[in-house]
Formats: sequence, structure tokens, C-alpha cells
Amino acid sequence: MFVAVYGRLKAMAGRQLSRGARNTLDTTAVVHELYLRMSANRELRFEQPMQFFAYAARALRHLLADRARGRLSQRAGGDWARVTMNDDSDQFAIESAEEALGFEEVLLRLEQTDARAARIVELIFFAGLTQEQVAEVLGLNRRTIGRDWRFARAFLKAELG
Repeated sequence: MFVAVYGRLKAMAGRQLSRGARNTLDTTAVVHELYLRMSANRELRFEQPMQFFAYAARALRHLLADRARGRLSQRAGGDWARVTMNDDSDQFAIESAEEALGFEEVLLRLEQTDARAARIVELIFFAGLTQEQVAEVLGLNRRTIGRDWRFARAFLKAELG
């Protein structure tokens, strides 16, 4: 399945990497790293492509958080481009490796508060799925996804300042 969705994964990685300037990895390298991480677990089985994308979104989230930690440990986390979130946007402002890790910490707190809302953030923000696609992946009503998405955005805005 990985080969069949390679282009879509590159688009997911590209969206995440475009949020930062002077990346040390390109989209191909991120997708290949994602492949290595996912192929290490031989027991992974997906009945539908959307399940694959849900898993890939989580793996991409962790890969980028690990990359931010690596940048901090190498003292190379500067010069990130600012991406601003407004009320209609699905993007959040992340300017540095420190803020990327802060976002990861806030997302972990959201998981403790409302795991489904955190999963929705993951699918929209990291996988780039629409709310309709998220509803399909999670087997929920589109309005439930919209309500949880609004809660999650408010939670993240309050926590991130």
C-alpha cells in the first residue's frame, strides 16, 4: 500500500515541511524515513487506505517531533518561517524547533483531555484530511467532527497563547 500512496505521502510531508524554512530534509527524505519506520513493524495491516493515512499521520507527527528534538540538540533550530492560524485556518503558528516541541506537548495534553479531538487534529493537521475524510476514517458524523475540531482549535489556541 505504501507504494500505491507514495505521492499522497509526499504531499503530506511537503505540507509539514513547507511550514519551516531551510529544512535539512526534503519531502522525499521524510517519506523514506516514514517508510522505514512503518516497515519496521511487519504486523501492520490496513483494511482501507484511510486507516493507512491515519497511521501515517501519527507516524509523521512523531517523526517531525523527533526531528525538532534533533535540531535542538544540534543547536540548529533557528530561522523557521511563521505560519499563522486564524479562526478559519487549519494551521498553527510554529516558528522554531522549541515551538514544534511545545505543540507536541500541548497535543499530548489534548489527548489526555479529549483523545478523539487530538486524533482529529492529527488527521487534519498532519495528514491533511478534510473533515469529511476524518469522519469516514473515524466512523463518525461530520457534525461531530466539526464540533470536536472547534474544541480542539480553541484548546490549542488557549494553550499555545
